[in-house]
Amino acid sequence: MTPGVALFYGGQARSKGVLNMMMMCFSSLGLVGVLWILFGYSMAFGTDIGGGLLGNPFEAFGLTSVLADDEAVNTLPDLAFVSFQAMFAILTVALVAGAAADRMKFGAWMLFAGLWATLVYFPIAHWVFDLEQGWIATSLGALDFAGGTAVHINAGVAALVLCIVLGRRRGWPREAMRPHNLTMVMLGAGLLWFGWFGFNAGSSGAADWAAAFAFTNTIAATAAAILGWLIVEKVRHGKATSLGAASGIVAGLVAITPACAAVSPLGALAIGVVAGALSAYAVGWKYKLGYDDSFDVVGVHLVAGLWGTLAIGLFATDIAPDETNGVFYGGGAGQLGIQAVAALATIVYCGVVTTIIALVVKATLGLRVDDEAEQTGIDEAEHAETGYEFSGLRGGSGLGSAPRPPAAAPATPAKQEA
Repeated sequence: MTPGVALFYGGQARSKGVLNMMMMCFSSLGLVGVLWILFGYSMAFGTDIGGGLLGNPFEAFGLTSVLADDEAVNTLPDLAFVSFQAMFAILTVALVAGAAADRMKFGAWMLFAGLWATLVYFPIAHWVFDLEQGWIATSLGALDFAGGTAVHINAGVAALVLCIVLGRRRGWPREAMRPHNLTMVMLGAGLLWFGWFGFNAGSSGAADWAAAFAFTNTIAATAAAILGWLIVEKVRHGKATSLGAASGIVAGLVAITPACAAVSPLGALAIGVVAGALSAYAVGWKYKLGYDDSFDVVGVHLVAGLWGTLAIGLFATDIAPDETNGVFYGGGAGQLGIQAVAALATIVYCGVVTTIIALVVKATLGLRVDDEAEQTGIDEAEHAETGYEFSGLRGGSGLGSAPRPPAAAPATPAKQEA
């Protein structure tokens, strides 16, 4: 899924910033992967040290304490769970990058990403995914099968804060900043949908009925979300676009993530079509409110993640694995209120801590590249490479290519006969 995000975001970037955007995503694989092995898993799933707020970061430091062969029939080995959850942590950080295209120093991104994973994602993962100790999962009783709060609302709020602290790209919104490669965008969206089956169904921890339920709902909601987005585009602008289809895929996937084991396939269709339509409207809010969220992390992940989290309180049915009834199935508004509290807690904590992190990085390393680097292209400025080499004068790194030989003089054309 993380390479899928890299393609999805990279295609939306301008050609002079595609490598930087893909590097921001791929760097999450390296940085967050290391932090997860060292202490991230322990912070998220170690023995609770504070009222359901945080696991002990030293309990499973380096994973030494979970290396014993605990594999038994019909059980999930601890290391399989460790690695599966690592993918969630890596992906969530990569999602945030889409708000910061074309203008953020790569070193500043790496520092921000490491601090954000440590101080925001790992604690909230403990709240939501530790089903025995996390306060949202236990004391509150909120339902979030695969990360509507910890992943999507969390990433969406962080993206909003980061793009506000960073400031707008040069020329935005006056200058059109169109995607440079829509084929790449659609390929990335397809990879995301494929990977999301593992993201949602795999959260069951087994190839069982709950996994099959989540798998089916992931098909249903995403298919409906494509249609919802395209209908809104057609009505508002007269055209259904490939970028809209790709974005609708992601909106549907985001919305069904928390609800995939709580609703029926009919409920999933309803959640998906609303998510597609709602996000199609929400991506335009940045122009009215003035925040430059480059690739609509807020409009898609925050909005659709919030909708999917709250929709559990409306569409949940006790025939689903989570065995809870929402408002439309006679369960009253209690679960809806619980879901709202979980979403609000995530928004507030992430918003406050992300703001502090962004301001600290800004005051130390500085967040933005200089104006000249942004004008000429962040790929050259930060990585000494370009995504596409058209001149033939040098390679992407500027090394190892000989100049072209001079072109031969053109032949003199013969005179036409009268």
